[in-house]
Formats: sequence, C-alpha cells, structure tokens
Amino acid sequence: MSFALDEQQLQIQTLVRRVAREKVAPRANDIDRTAEYPHDMFELLRELGLFALPFPESYGGSGSTLSACVAVEELARVCYNTAYLLIVQWTPIGAILAAGTDEQKRRFLPALAAGKQKVSISVTEPQSGSDVAGIKTRARRVAGGYRISGAKIWCTGAPFANFIFIGAKTGDDDSRGSINLFAVERGAKGLEIGRKEEKMGARGVPSCPLFLENVFVPEENRLGEEGRGFKAVMETFNAARPVHGARGIGLAQGAIDHALQFVQNRHAFGQTVGNFQGIRWMLADMAMQTEAARGLVYRAAGMVDAGVSGGELAPFAAMAKCYATDVAMKVATDAVQLFGAAGISAEFPINRYMRDAKVLQIIEGTNQIQRNIIGNSLLGAVAKL
Repeated sequence: MSFALDEQQLQIQTLVRRVAREKVAPRANDIDRTAEYPHDMFELLRELGLFALPFPESYGGSGSTLSACVAVEELARVCYNTAYLLIVQWTPIGAILAAGTDEQKRRFLPALAAGKQKVSISVTEPQSGSDVAGIKTRARRVAGGYRISGAKIWCTGAPFANFIFIGAKTGDDDSRGSINLFAVERGAKGLEIGRKEEKMGARGVPSCPLFLENVFVPEENRLGEEGRGFKAVMETFNAARPVHGARGIGLAQGAIDHALQFVQNRHAFGQTVGNFQGIRWMLADMAMQTEAARGLVYRAAGMVDAGVSGGELAPFAAMAKCYATDVAMKVATDAVQLFGAAGISAEFPINRYMRDAKVLQIIEGTNQIQRNIIGNSLLGAVAKL
C-alpha cells in the first residue's frame, strides 16, 4: 500500500505550511498564555475551507484522511490549539457520516463542513474515561423522543458549540451496545455547561463538564438505530486516530525547529552549542523518531483512505496514535533539555510544546488503552494460527 503524498496533498501541505508560518505562528503564544478561544483562527480555517478537508467531495472535501493529517501536522507544528479546532469539528462530523440518516446528513453537514456552525462531542464521564462502554448517562424514551440525564466531563469546545453530540445509554439494560449519540442544542432546557478546566496544555480550546437534567431530545436527533450506535462511534474513533497522531508529529517537528534555531545561536565554551557531538546526537535521535512516527501515521491514514476498517484497522490506528504522541512527548522533553534554563522559562515557546504533548498521551484514548488494543490484536492473531 502506497501512502506517499500525491500532487493535491503536496499542494495542501505547501498552502497550510505557508499560512501556519505567516498567520498562525504569531498568535500561538498569546493563545496559550491567555487561554482564550481563538475565534480569529477558527475564521481563518473556515476561509481556507479546511473543515471539510477529510470528508467527501460532495461536502467540499478531499475525501482523504491523509490530507487531513498533512494539514493538522503543519498547523500543530506552530500552534497546537489551532490544529485542535479542526479535530473538535471533525470527530462529530465523522460520527454523522458513519451513523447519521440521509436527513441528518442534509441537516447538519453542510453548515458544519463550511464552518458556519460549531459542534462538539461528549462521551467521557468521571467514572469512565477511556471506557466508553461504562458511561452512566441515560436517554429514556418519552413521547416524540428522549429525556437525557447524567453528567459529562472534558467536553471540548462546549461553550462555543451550536450543538453537542452527547453519548447516552438507551433502553433498560446496561449493555455495551445500548449507547447512542444525541444532538443536543447548546441552549436546551436542562443542559448546563460548567466552568472550563484550567489545563496545562491545549489551553486555547476550553474543555468543560456538562450537567443534563431531563433534557428533551427529539427522536430525529438520535444517530443510528436505538441501542446500536456504539459500534459506529468506535469506528469513528478508530478512523480519527491517525489524525490525532498527526498532531503529535506536528508538535515533535515544531520542537525540533525551535531546538535547531536555539542551538545554532547559543554559544558556550567559545563555540555554538550545536557544534557539540552530544547535542548533535540528541537532535539526530529526535529527527529519526519523528520521521518513524510520520511514516506510521501516514500508513494508518492510507489504510483509512483505502477503506480498511474494523479489526484490521484498529491496531494500526492505535499504533499511529500511541507512537506518534509518545514521540511528541520524548522529542519535546529533549528539546526543553537542549534549551537548558531557557526551556523552563515562559519567555520561550518550547515549554508549550512539552505541555501540549503531555495532553496528547492522555486524550482520545490513553496510550495505555492503545497498547491494550495492539496487544489484544496480536494475541488474537496468534490464536488463529
């Protein structure tokens, strides 16, 4: 399977890299420092048409997850938060495409793909982080729809979303398959958005708890058949993991960029720091690890574009997310070390890369969960021999 960039993807890379350097990079430190939502960056992404990028051409996209990875990598290279704006929009769009009816696609997708509306997705709960099947929020049938009650945490982008896809269990049992996503408008009666979390990284895109008390949702806002939405949700998460890995590649490459500039301009013992062999070896390791992660992410993205799904895709998607984000953390930490005391100073942006990388090892399924997926796949393959 080839996952080399084609002409269109190279054009996307060139365009996004230029925009990232000229318009996004100058805003990155302020977004992180103030922890204020970057409305101007959202508008920039909308003008570029990037919210439709991974989706079918009928919605203005390229139909390519690899193209999405390329764009996210270039943005995360200079500003994690701006790249994050795309992810927040893309995950629920992917859920609609995977499980939505034709009517729901017509109703939701044009405005979301054009960036005219914002959307969030909320599955995580205090007692069930990576264990999606363990959620307790309930959607009980009533005339014309459902009443949803429960609590969520870490709903990213909630204060600015026009509506939120909320994961809840339906029916009377507590089975894994009884989960569905429901589109809930931000101002719905009984929905309360809590205060934003003060995060160490990803500070520009707020994450908030949600409290739902008897919130009414019409039946036409349920994604998928009742009690059968869980599989579609997990397929969406699997297909999105290469894109999360691309964020890690972007952070790692950006950390290398800053480290290279610093060691070539910093002098010690009568020469530039970059002349020391130990420093060059560190840089070489950082570059090798990042390039290896890039290859793994691009391969997983290529599998998604080729239509690979289910158990065949899951371990490769998990590898891409896990390895790339672990590399991001390792490379960013080494970059801080290369900066010395300057690396822990707020005057330099490199510590931002390390803080953002730590977030990536935890969100969208912790890297321990990704290792479970990979290990289970390996043991299952052995059992079939």
